Amino acid sequence: MEPRSVIAKSLMLFGTILFVVGLLVLIAPHIPWLGKLPGDIHIRGKNYRIDFPIATSIIISILLSVLLTVVLNLIAYFRK
Repeated sequence: MEPRSVIAKSLMLFGTILFVVGLLVLIAPHIPWLGKLPGDIHIRGKNYRIDFPIATSIIISILLSVLLTVVLNLIAYFRK
C-alpha cells in the first residue's frame, strides 16, 4: 500500500471516531439514568459537590468492550 493511502485511511478513521465521541458527549445529558444509578456515590456539602459515578463507569466500560469486541470480530471476519 502507498503511504499516502494509509495516512488518508487513518485520518478518516480518527475523524469518524472523534465524530462518534462528540455525538455521545452531545447526547449524554439527555440520558436520564446516566450518573444516577445505585452504586454511584454523591457527596454534597454546603459549598461543594463531589460525584463518583462508579456503577455508571462500570456499565459504560462493559458496553464499550462488548462493542469493540464485536467490531473487531467483524473486521477480522471480513478481512478473510
